[in-house]
Parts: sequence; structure tokens; C-alpha cells
Amino acid sequence: MLPRFLTMLAALTVGAQHLPAQAAASRLSLDDLLDVRTTALGALSDDGRWAVALMARPRTGMGVDYNRTFGDPTYASPARREAWVIDTRSGARTALFADPRALGPMAWSPDGGTLAVLVQRADDQHDVLLWDRATRRTKPLAMPTGRYAFPGTRLRWSDDGRQLTLSLRSNTWRTKAAAEFARLTVGPRIVMSSEEPFLAWNGLQRMGTIESVVRLDVRTGATTDVLPEAMRQQWQLTRDGTAVVYTEDATTRTDYDVIGGSEQRLLVRDVAGGTPREVFRSLRNIRPVWDRDGRRFAYTRDDQLYVGSLADTVRVRIAGDTTPRSDTTAGARTRRSRERFTPVSWVPASAAQGAALVATNPDGVWLIDPASRQRTLMVASSDSVPSTPRVRVAGVLNQGAALLLVMESRTSWNRGLLRFDRATGRLDTLSQDTRLVGSITTSDDGSTAIIAGGPGNRPADLWALHGDFRRWQPLTDANPVLAQRALGATELLSYLDADGVREWGVVHYPANYVKGQRYPTVFLVYEDFFADSWDAVANLLNAHGYVVVKPSVRFDIGYPGEAWLKGVTAAANKVIEMGLADSTKLGVHGTSYGGYATNLLITQTRRFKAAINISGKVDVISFYTDSPRLGVRNVHAAEKSQDRLGATLWEQPQKYIAQSAVMFADRITTPLLLLTGEQDHNVPAINTREMYYALRRLGKPVTWVTYANGGHGVPLSSLEDWTDFHTRVVGWYERYLKEATRGTATP
Repeated sequence: MLPRFLTMLAALTVGAQHLPAQAAASRLSLDDLLDVRTTALGALSDDGRWAVALMARPRTGMGVDYNRTFGDPTYASPARREAWVIDTRSGARTALFADPRALGPMAWSPDGGTLAVLVQRADDQHDVLLWDRATRRTKPLAMPTGRYAFPGTRLRWSDDGRQLTLSLRSNTWRTKAAAEFARLTVGPRIVMSSEEPFLAWNGLQRMGTIESVVRLDVRTGATTDVLPEAMRQQWQLTRDGTAVVYTEDATTRTDYDVIGGSEQRLLVRDVAGGTPREVFRSLRNIRPVWDRDGRRFAYTRDDQLYVGSLADTVRVRIAGDTTPRSDTTAGARTRRSRERFTPVSWVPASAAQGAALVATNPDGVWLIDPASRQRTLMVASSDSVPSTPRVRVAGVLNQGAALLLVMESRTSWNRGLLRFDRATGRLDTLSQDTRLVGSITTSDDGSTAIIAGGPGNRPADLWALHGDFRRWQPLTDANPVLAQRALGATELLSYLDADGVREWGVVHYPANYVKGQRYPTVFLVYEDFFADSWDAVANLLNAHGYVVVKPSVRFDIGYPGEAWLKGVTAAANKVIEMGLADSTKLGVHGTSYGGYATNLLITQTRRFKAAINISGKVDVISFYTDSPRLGVRNVHAAEKSQDRLGATLWEQPQKYIAQSAVMFADRITTPLLLLTGEQDHNVPAINTREMYYALRRLGKPVTWVTYANGGHGVPLSSLEDWTDFHTRVVGWYERYLKEATRGTATP
């Protein structure tokens, strides 16, 4: 079936997704963007009948206290969302509350009659409310004395719907955590010492994992303690509710090699009590994948795939090459690679087949019978072969009889939903078009799937699939006003970077684009871009007459600055060649890592006439240790993860200098706007400030705006800050890309 799918993909036309012109369409405004709804699924009943759609808008997300967002484990930002209960068969919907609320986790009872939902009150506390679907009334669930629900509270119903198991914290914990946050922020004296096993802020992060687990009778209020209060990153009940599997913190000191720096043991014990049994002494480099019953698991260790169960301590190897690692011949390396399986999910036993494991390897997505070790290749897919699509398993259908998969071309905007029948081994195409397929949730019985997705360059809506799973039934239309706005088309961009390697990007055309006309063009940079997902800033710039290009880049360890120079400038050449971009009016900007990219890029080229760095570092050396609230995150980012420098500051200081834009500020000719949040503890504003004072000293055009109450990226501290931020972004490009050419920038 795969060749047929690929042939159909190739037959679809790829190009700008031009939408029919609206006779009364008007320009997208800031006021529109304030009310654009982002939609997500909150909960789905076991039978797939009842879904909760959550809708968030920037307008109802204001008032974030960024000082507490980073580091205060007692704080939850008051992001308010609309909540709608939707009948997935008829499409009828009911408001869960009369107004937007700050909502946390939620879960349907097994019969779909009651919804348990965490709701934040005006006093920053949280209630667990039980909403009755029949009466549409809510009642609070009383918490045990001295304990309370918190933003991360997890909810799990018993099979009979009489009990709710949830995680709680004690009032004593809250007092201690608040005091420690105050000690580290307001003093009056802040003392830290290398004799302490943990960094102070790392220790506070660890406090944020403390919780207890209790079981409450929703009718009588009777309470049963399941797990005492302790540091615990995860817990789960077996499906029958008789056993609890949980982690226990075994970390002895801050670990600079792991973000978060934690060592976890995995234990199991009966809910009724008793002595726990160790399942894994350490979860480092191990991620167990559990079956639906919560008693069987699969994991990979040392490139070997194992399965095990809570019933015994024996682990069975079901895949993995046993060739000694000392054998480095090409054949041995190939065998090891193809036998390196990563478990994805379990498929429960159906009427005709036993339970199976879904796993991936470099050849594709497989179904493995743990008993016989027989493998079935469901879909061929390889990251190294662009002609094969990307594949992900979305869920189990029809009581384990089939699997739902998402397939996406690597070279065009062609996406499909596929159904793999376990009995026949047949792979059928259910739908295939250009629609974006985001998160998918399948009901417990496999009768319904809910998709968050839809047309490109639009915020996602929720869609239901039933029956043969071929028809997308719309459940929400969160943003009808966008149909009345002139939005630009989008197109997948293919180009060769400076090394001749094929890269991809996304072009957002101006609203009311006229073919053959060249436009001022803004490059939004980060790392990789492929999908034409909704982007508020891109559409705002389109509304003001700009082409927006999102280019992808390819990284080599130790040279991030070179990556953007090779990728972004090559993309610029492509859109100029297409007759789309005005080569004398190019701008570039990015947020966070994209802001860092922007600064490095303009030290290496004069092609851009305007640049904006939003919350992006300019000095890797000071960034290395200037964000204590994140613990070891910035050290790890520079050495190993996002920045990819490949060494510590002391091992290769020259790389840290070479990748710090402030060291080459004298080369910058591009007018630069710096936007920061004073309460940003991810990339502190003082880092970006270095570039402002450097450029001032050098007599370069620069403006620095820091929002006193803002955090990382777009400020949600207040409506005024949000509006000022977007107005400045548009104004900067209006000044330097639409007014008379100035400065020394060259095409």
C-alpha cells in the first residue's frame, strides 16, 4: 500500500495555497489577534461521545506574574480559557462555565456522566469541581484537612466511578516553598555555597516535585492515602486500581549533564499498602512504555528491546543485534542500526489477535508480537530517505483491531490518515490532502478519534472521526472572524543552502498579493520550518504588506552562527530569484534562540536593513551562568543541546567568543531593535542589554525596549505591554523597510 500512497502524494499539486478572495475582507488588526482562539482537547469520555474543547485567547491570558513564573513552585499563571462540552455525534455544545476560567487537568468518569476539573480561584487557590452532565451543575470536592489541589494535580477515576485518585500538596509544603522562594529573591541576605549538594534554585525546583497521592470517595468524602508526600516525578495506577507505580527521587547532588539533574527509581506497591518492590533501580536512559492495563512495559537499553511486567522480575529481550560493539565493520554497524528499536505504544489484545507492541527503527514502523517476536512492517519510513513520509501512530481503533496512523510527506504539504488492519495486514488511506494534522486522541474503546488541526495558516479546530474514520466532522469553529479578514496565502519553499544541501522553508504571502510585484521581506528565524501552521506575527506582517519567510538551517556542532548564514541567506537568494522579495528591503528577526540567531547573522552580513531580537542572548559567555533560576539549563544548552558548542567554556573558550554576537558588534550595520522582559529568567534582559550599550558605544542604530513586568517572548503582563510590543515590531519594519533606503546595507 505504501507505493500507492506515495504515488498519490506526488500527484497532488504543491504551491501557494491561495484562498478565495473575500469581497468584504478587511485587514487583520491587533484587536483581531487579541481574540484569536487557540483550541485544544481537554478531555474525552471513554466511549468517545463527550469531548471538552478548551479555547484560549491572548486577551484572557493577561496578568502573568513573570517574576513568579520562573522558580516559584506555588504559582500558576491565571491563563483563562473557555470550556465547551461537545457531543461528538451531534455537534451540540454546552458551556462548562459562563465565563473563561483558569483551568487545569480534567477527566471524565467512566460512564461519561461526571467531569472532574481543576479550577483556579481568584485567591490563587484551586478547587476540584465535579460537573454533572445531566444537571449541568457543579459541586466542589472536599480536600483532606491540611492538603490542597495544585496546578499539576493529576486526576484518575476508578472503574466504578465512585472514587477519584489525585495528587495533592500540604499547607506545610506551601509555607516552606514560599519561604524558600522569598529567601532567594528578596533576602535580606542570599547565601549559597559549593558545600551544598544542590544549587539553591535547583533545590527549589526539586521542591516542585513534592506531592502526595490520595483516593477520595466522591459521594462520602472518605479519604484513603495512596502515597505519602515525597519528591515524585510521576505516578500511575494500574487499570484495575489495585497497584500504584511511582518514581522515587534518588538524586544526591546537582547533575550538570542532565537538564533537571534527577535520578529516579521506579517502584510498585499495592494501593492497600505493603512493601514496595523495585521495578527499575534507575530510569536514566530508560523510558518504559506501558500497556493500557498499566502492568506490562517495554523499553530499550543498550540498543536492546525488552518487555517485562509487574507480575515478575524477568525481562525478555525481543529485538536487538548481539554483534559485539568491538565489531566496527560496515555490515555490523548496519545490523545494529536496523535492530535498534524504540518502543512507541502497546496495542491491546483484540478478539482475533493478542497484544502487540508498536516500535520504530530506521526502516519504519513495526508491529511486534512479544510472544513469537514476529514483526510486521506497517509503514516504511526513514529519516535518511526523503521519498518516504514521516509516520506517527495516533491511536488504537475498534478495541485493538486496527491502528490509526498519520503520514506526512517530507517534500510537500501532503498529509494523510491511514488505517492498519491487524487481521489482514492491510493499510488503507482514510484521508489525504493538505490539512494539518496535529494532536490526535482516540477514545478508550477506539470508536472515536479527535483531531486538533485543519487548513494551513489557520488556528487549529477540533474534528471528530467515527465509523470508517474517513470523514472529518467539525466540532469547533473557534475563529469565524478570520473568514472576514484578508489573509495571505502560504507556500512551501525549497532551496539549496550554501553547501548545496536541500532545505525547506515556509513563505507567507502578503494579504492581497499581486503576482510579479516585489515586496519588502522579513525572515523569521529559529531552526526548522516546514508546516504552514498559524503564526500571529507572520500574519500581522502580511497584513501590512510584507512577505514573511521562515527558512530552515542545518547545524554542525560548534558553529551555530555559520548555520544561519548558510541557510537564511540562501533562502533570501531563492525568494529574490522568484521575483518575490525586494533585495534592498530585507529584514530579519527571531525570538529566544531565533533572537540569538538574528544577532549572529547581522554580524556576518550586511544584507538586512532591519533586525529585531526578541529575548535572545547576545553573549554566550555570560549566558552560560547568568540564569540561576533554571539550574543547569543554560550550561547544558551551551555545551550540549540547543547551542551545540560541544565543549565547556574552559575547554574551548574560543568557541564561546566566536558565537557571541556582542564580540563582533563593530561589524553590525543593520538597525537593531532589542525587545526584552525584565522578569525573563530564561534569557535575562541584562544579557541582551550588553548589545545595546555596545552598539551605542560604537555609534550604531539601536533601540532597546525592556518591559518591566514582561517575561520571555511576547509580554502577557498586560494588554498595554502586548499592544506596545506588536506596534513596535510593525513600526520598526515600516521605518527601515518602507521608508527611503538608508545605512550601508547592501543587496
